[in-house]
Amino acid sequence: MKQRILDSCKLMLTPAIRLLLRAGIGWTEFAALAKQCFVEVAREDYGLQGRPTNSARVALMTGLSRREVARIKNDLNGNGEGDGESATLGRSRISQVLSGWHLDSDFLDENGEPAILPESGKTKSLHALLDRYGGDIPRGALVKEMRQLGLIAIDNQRATVLAREYIRTPADPDMLRQGSLAIRDHADTVVHNINAASADTRRFERMATQVEVDPRDAAAFAKFLAERGQAFLEEMDQWLTQRQAGAKHADSHRRAIRTGVGMYLIYDETQGI
Repeated sequence: MKQRILDSCKLMLTPAIRLLLRAGIGWTEFAALAKQCFVEVAREDYGLQGRPTNSARVALMTGLSRREVARIKNDLNGNGEGDGESATLGRSRISQVLSGWHLDSDFLDENGEPAILPESGKTKSLHALLDRYGGDIPRGALVKEMRQLGLIAIDNQRATVLAREYIRTPADPDMLRQGSLAIRDHADTVVHNINAASADTRRFERMATQVEVDPRDAAAFAKFLAERGQAFLEEMDQWLTQRQAGAKHADSHRRAIRTGVGMYLIYDETQGI
């Protein structure tokens, strides 16, 4: 079983190593990062009674010395961990604002299209939209970012939405953070299903692949997926947006969760899996 897990990890690591080498990151930097991840997971996942795991047990589980565990813990406590994910979640707020503008009836015109909104006002305004879907991100920061990305335009204190969704480009530094979050989400689901006590507790995770497709059909499939996949995701987005819009009426003592679905195109020339 241990060897099977290691073989699976190699498959998952190979794309990451390609990314690291292209960025000029070698083994030493990766090893330091891997040690940090081992310590972080051991601390968070194996503590008792809700407390972080102590250094002695972390050292025993990871094979690191107690001194090295202590050093890594100090680094984790002082390096502003979580900033990258906060930035990614900030961008996901932009996607939620765009979804709300296109789907929430409070911000649509009489034809069911995104309304041109006054900047301020308690209802049917840009400020009201940001208050509902922008979370704790300051209004000014969201507006500035969305204007820079070409997602909205403001003229004479009236706001117009210019895009249905925020699509990242290779020039966008947030694309890497978003991609990392997508990989983590998928990996979390796979690991959860491997460890699930029963089929009833497993999360939905499916694949549709063929190993003998003519390469000339790849472009046609990519177009087919883009059309059908986008329609499916917009349907899921509408369902989730309706639930988020009603979240303010939910029990204030109930903790909110992040949930959703991700899709990606598979293109593999190795034929070895």
